[in-house]
Amino acid sequence: MLTVKILGSGCANCKKLEAVARAAADSANIQADFIKVTNHTDMLSYDILSTPAMVVNEKVVCQGKIPTQADVVQWLTAD
Repeated sequence: MLTVKILGSGCANCKKLEAVARAAADSANIQADFIKVTNHTDMLSYDILSTPAMVVNEKVVCQGKIPTQADVVQWLTAD
C-alpha cells in the first residue's frame, strides 16, 4: 500500500491538494494511507522550498502547487 503525505500548515491549498490526491486515488482504485504533516520540523526533513507539498512513499513529487488528478495518478502508479 502507498503512503501519501500532504505537507503544509493546513491552509486552503493544503486541503485542496489532499482532496485532489484522494480523488485521484479513488478514481484509479488505488489504496493509499493519507497522512497530514503540519509540523514545521517534520516538513523540513523533506527538503522542500514551498507548501503545499506531496510525498509518495517518502519521495517528494510536488511542491508549491496544486497538481491535476491526472498528474497525481501518474505519481501514484509510478514504480
